[in-house]
Amino acid sequence: MLGRTANDLYWLSRYVERAENMARLIEAGYRIALLPRVGDDGNQEWASTLESAGCAQQYYAKHGALNTRNVVDFLLFDASNPSSIHACLATARRNARAQRTALTREMWESLNGSWLEFQAIRPDILRSDALPRILDWIKERSAGYRGAMLNTILRNDTYFFSQLGTFVERADNTARILDVKYYVLLPSTNMIGSGVDNAQWEGILRSVSAHRSYRWVYKDSYRSWRIADYLILNRAMPRSLRACYSQIDSNLASLATLYGEAKPCLETAKSTLAQLETGNIDTIFQSGLHEFLLEFIARNNRVAHEISEAYHFNA
Repeated sequence: MLGRTANDLYWLSRYVERAENMARLIEAGYRIALLPRVGDDGNQEWASTLESAGCAQQYYAKHGALNTRNVVDFLLFDASNPSSIHACLATARRNARAQRTALTREMWESLNGSWLEFQAIRPDILRSDALPRILDWIKERSAGYRGAMLNTILRNDTYFFSQLGTFVERADNTARILDVKYYVLLPSTNMIGSGVDNAQWEGILRSVSAHRSYRWVYKDSYRSWRIADYLILNRAMPRSLRACYSQIDSNLASLATLYGEAKPCLETAKSTLAQLETGNIDTIFQSGLHEFLLEFIARNNRVAHEISEAYHFNA
């Protein structure tokens, strides 16, 4: 496969996944922003949402002070924000058009239909009570595209590069959400294990669609170390770091078999997966959750860079 084709397929999936992740972040921030506050900055959750999305600096440069309408518009509709849902869908569709012959009809129609429907939304007349429905629609369309891909595409390099994009993006998102939001809620180490508003912890889990499954697994109230264990090390949780790297390792191994050559990115992915498979949440907390997550994000970026280099994305 040509490097440019691999690049477009990989980033198409990354941007579809990013659009869904952004919808989840906005939903979590919106839910918590609606809660009554006592002695607290009512915009704290929006600040952490922007940090999790990696676009706080851009927002403050454009809007300055935080308010719900500006944050939602910036993350949902602002074309100048490369991580907005508008920008993600536009870029994903542009990549899909460039590689139209590599996609199945169902994949193209799902993505193109999502873009056309999103374009019809009028943000200037959007009522606040319509926001949850729009966010649910975005999540449904993202899931619909993935379903079309999984059910119609050959298990060849098109599939492998698409899956790599999805899970590299998902791993990055989960790590950033856990890091930023955990430290917003627990700003000092001596507060670990103290009582924190359950709605705040639920916000972390909602950001990765895990609030119900967490209760099913642990049958207990929200605990910081259990949330961290669930989102980092639990292999059954499809958005955990371990689950993401199991998929990344598998798809890189499939590419190595297909092309008859193992690239350095496969070794980096294998070592990252091994670290997660043998990890212990108590050890992670003792050495520093923040430090662990920063190291993971750096390793994930390294894998992404090595994939790009190995398969000549920029050629």
